[in-house]
Amino acid sequence: MTAQNKVPRLQRALALTDRGYRSLKGAIAACTLTNLALMVPFAITVMAFGVVLMRLTGQVVDWRALWGLFAAGVAGLLAVFLCARNDYRRTYVTAYRETEATRMGLAEHLRRLPMGFFNQRDLSELTENLMGDVSSRESLMSSTIPQLVASCVSTAVVCVMLAFFEWRLALCVFSTLPAALAIVLLSRRHERRLFERQTGARLEASARLMDYVEGIRDIRACRQVGSQSAPMRAALSTLRDIAMRVELAVDVCVSAATTVLQAGVGLTVFTGTTLLTGGEVDFVTLLMFLLIASRVYGPITSILSQLPNLLQLSSRTARLRALAEEPVAAGAGDASGLGEKAVELRDVCFSYGGGGDEVLHGVSLRMEPGTVTALVGPSGSGKSTVARLVARFYEPASGTVAAGGVDLATLDEESWLGNVSVVFQDVTLFDDTVMENIRMGRAGATDEEVRAAARAAHCEEFVGRLPEGWATRLGENGARLSGGERQRISIARALLKDAPIVLLDEATSSLDPENETLVQDAVSRLCAGKTVLVIAHRLRTVAGADQIVVLDRGRVAERGTHAELMAAGGIYARLVRIQTESLGWSVGDAERR
Repeated sequence: MTAQNKVPRLQRALALTDRGYRSLKGAIAACTLTNLALMVPFAITVMAFGVVLMRLTGQVVDWRALWGLFAAGVAGLLAVFLCARNDYRRTYVTAYRETEATRMGLAEHLRRLPMGFFNQRDLSELTENLMGDVSSRESLMSSTIPQLVASCVSTAVVCVMLAFFEWRLALCVFSTLPAALAIVLLSRRHERRLFERQTGARLEASARLMDYVEGIRDIRACRQVGSQSAPMRAALSTLRDIAMRVELAVDVCVSAATTVLQAGVGLTVFTGTTLLTGGEVDFVTLLMFLLIASRVYGPITSILSQLPNLLQLSSRTARLRALAEEPVAAGAGDASGLGEKAVELRDVCFSYGGGGDEVLHGVSLRMEPGTVTALVGPSGSGKSTVARLVARFYEPASGTVAAGGVDLATLDEESWLGNVSVVFQDVTLFDDTVMENIRMGRAGATDEEVRAAARAAHCEEFVGRLPEGWATRLGENGARLSGGERQRISIARALLKDAPIVLLDEATSSLDPENETLVQDAVSRLCAGKTVLVIAHRLRTVAGADQIVVLDRGRVAERGTHAELMAAGGIYARLVRIQTESLGWSVGDAERR
């Protein structure tokens, strides 16, 4: 039997941790105890009525019994309070803890997944997994599932106890519960299909809204608001339509189940009245059954209103399970010291998503320790893909990426990344302070070490202008900084990390001359004595590289030094000539044409 099969069905259905599953069982038990405790005041009230009604039959009222019932009622209220307190702790508090554990576990799992996984998943879908799906399960664990199961169990227990007084009335109270449950179960398949469609429509609408918000600047600049918002409008309309169908289907089901359930009260009244007139039950017994029947259906009826969330649970937890079961990046070997060895690609092929068109076709190259290797070539030739393969952000479809002769696929991904510093054109900054954004390069670095790296990357000048200096929060993805300033923060991170391998992907391509000079100086400091792989469209910046590898349509077309490639007169020489000619271009030339 596999480990997966050993997991209890309910635990797997809800995608719970072992601790969460134990907590759920405790919550069900606590809610059941609370429901049973709530029956005590009703039982005492009925018994008190029985004592008082003795006077109507000409009997003497037993005041000692009445006072005893009063004392029992006070004790019952205390018991209800203690049970309710335990109920809250067992349901809400444990549900919140399980939610925290689930989110942290998923976040840690995501960190360990291969980067190729993120090429196949939309950001809005992952956000919905971590926030929406987990929040829905939290609500169900805290205020629906324990109460629903406990209500069914406590109702059955109460009916069994009532059967000792009058089995026919007890059967009337209980009989509508299976009928109402049958209505819910029979409608579940149809409603599940609707919920799956609604989930897909919601994810599509979220993706379209995200695209719209992220692209609002370009949309407005191009005066294309109407046409560009059409996909968003269509997605929202689809979501509205399916939501209305879901509400209609659920309302019909809930109304039918509630009507059948509440019919138990009428059935109890009818049967009880018949038995009372026939002298088969006394008035006190009938009153007890009517009071309990009016109370026992209340929790179940209120929970039925949450049926939509309960029916959505299977699709939501299925996505949580699928995410948690995604295979993590392979390899567990220690990469210590391999950063000082030669890095080599051997006949590497690669395609995004695993099944798309190949981006790289049999690429082979070798980077010796302490040398600079430049990748050049037309856009789309696979340069950035090679850099990401070296960083092990992606895995090759075939072939090998190795360091010191050791296949990177056999190494622990984080252990290998300890040897690599990355500076890409698209810098990612966090909504945190300047200090903490740089400290991302090496956790535990002292403030002085962070400032030293920042000085080397020419960051101090603009940090001094920020409102709170080093403690200034940078906003979403460094919104408070210019492109050149963000790039220098990225280089400061890499300097602080001080890894033996440096990957530079268009680090200066979008900078103005002043920022470019500062960034290039910082890059020179970063690369000193390191194994460097640099990607650049400005070919003059790589003329001094130890080797230049020219990629064209995913293949190695040329390789050599600047002088050798210029003498060969191939693709590299043509690209240099085109760029040299473009340096003399001006707006006036375009106007004369």
